[in-house]
Amino acid sequence: MAGLYLHIPYCESKCVYCDFYSVVEREHRDEFVSLLTEEIKSRANEAPHDTVFRSVYVGGGTPSLFSPEEIRSVLDTLRECFVVDENAEVSMECNPGTVTASSLARYRASGVNRLSFGVQSFFEDDLAFLSRIHSPAQAKKSVEMARQAGFDNISLDLMFSLPGQTVSRWRENLRQARELDVAHLSCYSLTVEQGTPLASVVTRGEVRISGPEKDAELFETTMLVLEEWGFLHYEVSNFALPGFECRHNLAYWNHEPYLGFGPSAHSFVEGQRTWNVASVSRYVERIRASGTARAGGERLTREQLRTEHIYLGLRSNGIDLVDFRARFGSDLLEDNRERVSAFMEQGLLSVENNRLFVTPAGFLLCDEICAEIN
Repeated sequence: MAGLYLHIPYCESKCVYCDFYSVVEREHRDEFVSLLTEEIKSRANEAPHDTVFRSVYVGGGTPSLFSPEEIRSVLDTLRECFVVDENAEVSMECNPGTVTASSLARYRASGVNRLSFGVQSFFEDDLAFLSRIHSPAQAKKSVEMARQAGFDNISLDLMFSLPGQTVSRWRENLRQARELDVAHLSCYSLTVEQGTPLASVVTRGEVRISGPEKDAELFETTMLVLEEWGFLHYEVSNFALPGFECRHNLAYWNHEPYLGFGPSAHSFVEGQRTWNVASVSRYVERIRASGTARAGGERLTREQLRTEHIYLGLRSNGIDLVDFRARFGSDLLEDNRERVSAFMEQGLLSVENNRLFVTPAGFLLCDEICAEIN
């Protein structure tokens, strides 16, 4: 299930925790869409000729700062240059403070059929701390307007382990999300990434981040509550009602091919990973000069592919053991008999229908488990 990714790097403001590539300046903003479409056209032959793309993801940054007409232009170019399934999932990230009833209806008409709103919290003080530009009321209104515009596949990003956050306060965030009747929730633990404003205030002792025990308690609460409400836990941070799992993310986690366009975007095709320059100004220079903005690449070895496949599979819906043997010519369970047995005895791993997967308890120690299986 191949995917296409578009990176829109512009934001109205930079969130305190964010380490994704984005800019708040309007540098080259007016010509960005034309340059992005030029890059797409110049790379039209990159995918194998028989590749059918079943997902498109417009991420950022804040793609909803761009008009529906601009988004349509880019989506039309993708369809001109690649074989995009007529029933493809077309996702777009939105900030609740940047959309209107009119713009949402036009995004839907442009071909976008799935929205991901960066809500993070339904509490004003949390949003202020995180440097979000919207209010809880705007978040709720945006979801209502999206549904009225014809979107039935809506996701919310929520963040736990905020400073001083209690289990009851986190449960209230989940409850308010449920009231909006969305089909997908991405629930992330607040992490301190180097080079972010959050890292600076934590280093200076101005903010204290929750410890691992509190983080685990909040994550366990998330899993228990959402399971009770019928959500499938199909990746460490992602939960969906049946049939609403994000196709694009599944492609990443299943090691399927994808092409990325825009500053800092990555691609993965036939065992080769490449990436674009993480700078708007350099992106513009390179597209003008050659039509591409590649900054580097690597050919993954068989061992690297194997390791990534294990890591991605255990973090999501598990590893198909038959497929694994076909891909890598080895028996994953036999190669890791003692370690897998130990994790199964601890209730952290399970095997059913030729699939190895982590249990709910295992998700709490997923990185440690992945490091032990090879």
